[in-house]
Amino acid sequence: MASVTVNGGEVVYEILGEAGDLVVLTPGGRFGMNVPGLRPLAEAIVAGGYRVLLWDRPNCGASDVQFYGQSESHMRAETLDGLLDALDEGPCILAGGSGGARDSMLTAMLYPERVTKLALWNIVGGVYGMFNLGAFYVLPSLQTVRGGGTEALPKMREWRERVAANPRNDQRLRNLDRDEFIKLSLRWLNAYVPKPGQTIAGVDDEMFERITVPTLIIRGGVGDLDHPKRTSLEVSCLIAGSTVIEPPWPEDAWERAVEDQGSGRVDHFNLFDTWVQAAPPILEFLDRR
Repeated sequence: MASVTVNGGEVVYEILGEAGDLVVLTPGGRFGMNVPGLRPLAEAIVAGGYRVLLWDRPNCGASDVQFYGQSESHMRAETLDGLLDALDEGPCILAGGSGGARDSMLTAMLYPERVTKLALWNIVGGVYGMFNLGAFYVLPSLQTVRGGGTEALPKMREWRERVAANPRNDQRLRNLDRDEFIKLSLRWLNAYVPKPGQTIAGVDDEMFERITVPTLIIRGGVGDLDHPKRTSLEVSCLIAGSTVIEPPWPEDAWERAVEDQGSGRVDHFNLFDTWVQAAPPILEFLDRR
């Protein structure tokens, strides 16, 4: 795996394809680039004539853990800007789902010169979706450090996985300052508190005015509490000229994947299995000149 240092941490990446415009493909959650379901979509985009950059964001996959910034997505946007700079890549296409959609939007807002087009799906929003993110990604570590200090972080399942993928992360976690980590965690948690004028977590709606590139939005499922249909439609209203399409996967794909994941079944959907079905509409959108 190739890697470069960005803001004091190693970022692991891979570029697929030999020619064509670059598409940065970002998954959701704290999943890395090898999460099942992501690579088939990447390979389909490459087959359509593009190069694809897959990357492990900080706190994902085999990259170094890092903790700074207004929110975790702000940190990821800054990291992506640094990664593209290190790779000497010009303006590119950003594509992402769930947390990857938020990271892509924020990158386009903060570094508009980096982006030529956006493709977004599974956009997180709503009271349930935002509270769920804070409860899942921030509270457990915050509570652990309050009780046992940062040396307790490597013992948590989530961070054990990051250490297994990258042994440097054990000491990086232990070296964190307890009080500074608590302060940062509270700031990151606050980003997930639903607020008027913030359709997506931790981002004021007025920031959407900075997105001026062609944007494709695959709307959320009717019953999807994590990625509500309403949120994708609200985002489409905030991004001038954006195009909204119906989901190419089953309307209840996310709910079925979550149910299968919770039951431990391995013969049905995982969270990103259906994403490859978005390749045809994404390629159609990217091919427009």
